[in-house]
Amino acid sequence: MTVTDEKSQVRRKAMAVLADSDSVEIAGRLAGIAMPAHENLREPENGLVMVRGRIGGDGAPFNLGEATVSRAAVRLATGEVGFGYALGRDRKKAQMIALCDALIQASDHADAVENQVLAPLRATVLSQRKRKAAETAATRVDFYTMVRGEG
Repeated sequence: MTVTDEKSQVRRKAMAVLADSDSVEIAGRLAGIAMPAHENLREPENGLVMVRGRIGGDGAPFNLGEATVSRAAVRLATGEVGFGYALGRDRKKAQMIALCDALIQASDHADAVENQVLAPLRATVLSQRKRKAAETAATRVDFYTMVRGEG
């Protein structure tokens, strides 16, 4: 795996955690980090994206419908550019995600963002998923078929 692939994987994993996290939690975690100078390349805005599905999970694609999404782009004074997307109309969350994306690319801030923002958020997301899985498992109904003696 090349260095570019590793950086891409780190960014992809960070975006997954940030997208699943609550904006209040992200803001609280970011408050503990000294923010470098940055500018908005793209002001946070709301828009629509087309959601596509596949028939049977692997068949022909079709347009399922539209979903609201917020997006933003940020550039640090050192030149790193971050992009943020969030489902829904939370423009502030999209901007925070873009800022985190830029910060994890900056060698000066990557460790701080990982330790103070991403690791705690990752733990929270995993615990929420486990709790939800346990709640779902509690309502599970097992169906079985009894073999009749006719044959």
